[in-house]
Amino acid sequence: MSKAKFRETKRHITTLCGSLSCDFCPEIFVDEKQVVEKQIVITDDFGSIIHMSKDQFLAFVTQAKEGKLEI
Repeated sequence: MSKAKFRETKRHITTLCGSLSCDFCPEIFVDEKQVVEKQIVITDDFGSIIHMSKDQFLAFVTQAKEGKLEI
């Protein structure tokens, strides 16, 4: 599936690569047509896709805001 076709069925939330314009940056989408467990879609710059529920994504965002995620 082309990137344009992929994007047209999902709502774009954010792009995670800053100011680069390579068009291969990680992105986060919402796909309301998916089952509840797979409505958040994260793509990476290597073509992989991760699906998760909105609740799982909210838990991830909450932990990040609380400073619980460290690299």
